[in-house]
Amino acid sequence: MNNVIFEVRGLTKHFPVTAGLFKNVVGYARALEDVDFTIDKGEVLGVVGESGSGKSTMARVAIRLIEPTAGSIKFLGNDLRALSYEGLLKMRTEIQMVFQDPFASLNPRKTIEDALGEPLRYHGLVHSKEDEVERVGGMLEQIGLPRESMWRYPHQFSGGQQQRICIGRALIVNPKLIICDEVVSALDVSVQAQILNLLLELKQRLELSYLFISHDLSVIRYVSDKVMVLYLGKVMESGSVEEIFTNPKHPYTQALLASTPKVHPGDKRSHMRLHGEIPSNLHPPSGCPFRTRCPYAQPICAETPPRKVIADRKTGKLNHRYDCIL
Repeated sequence: MNNVIFEVRGLTKHFPVTAGLFKNVVGYARALEDVDFTIDKGEVLGVVGESGSGKSTMARVAIRLIEPTAGSIKFLGNDLRALSYEGLLKMRTEIQMVFQDPFASLNPRKTIEDALGEPLRYHGLVHSKEDEVERVGGMLEQIGLPRESMWRYPHQFSGGQQQRICIGRALIVNPKLIICDEVVSALDVSVQAQILNLLLELKQRLELSYLFISHDLSVIRYVSDKVMVLYLGKVMESGSVEEIFTNPKHPYTQALLASTPKVHPGDKRSHMRLHGEIPSNLHPPSGCPFRTRCPYAQPICAETPPRKVIADRKTGKLNHRYDCIL
């Protein structure tokens, strides 16, 4: 039985760069290049990489908040790129997004009832004010807030409570896929744990799937089933959590893991460290994009990107790994 609910193949996004009085196109910023991934029902795909690697852009392009340059996007068998504007609006109830800054995501002039009730009204999911208030109150209880808090304003809540409200707003239309874009990076560590546990609890209870973006590898390891490592808009490596964290193949993945704090002083890990900055995506390096910062780089790295290796998983499914050629 095919459990894939979200499938992306060859996703590419180039932003035109203009200059001069007449805004002539003088080049393209290559934000994404040939990105592939799938998400199964009830699965969490973690996406990790440095700032500027294209994680947030990939999420927005994948759900057509930004139009892709190339590639195919299928959700529940439907081609999202072939949908009309009206068809895409109907599909929005199935895919929702939670953003990094909760306070910026909420209108300070609207009560929480209005903020959570608006998507219900917009998509025609309620037909009376009483029904709307009941739905909003029930959702607030699911995310750990009292019903009476619906009449308060965003500034009356803490950062963690605001993020709970943003999660509730995404869930209130009963989606199947949630895009989480750095949802805990602006929160205290103790609050991060509460939000992560809430997301995992909701995933089990509501049978949700997540595309979870974070720069924190410990968070990715805690919540994810599969991991995809992005660098300069390209996939360096992907695989199960166990494979990526115990047997990383690409030097960039090894460097990311080496940069995380050790749980125990005796933990063994690579001594590789990241140096320098991510190159400009206006003129990305040829071959492997990481070669300009990789201590193992050889002349062939400028010609040949990492190869895709397909290996059998224990479940019998095919697992795509991007393996360094060295």
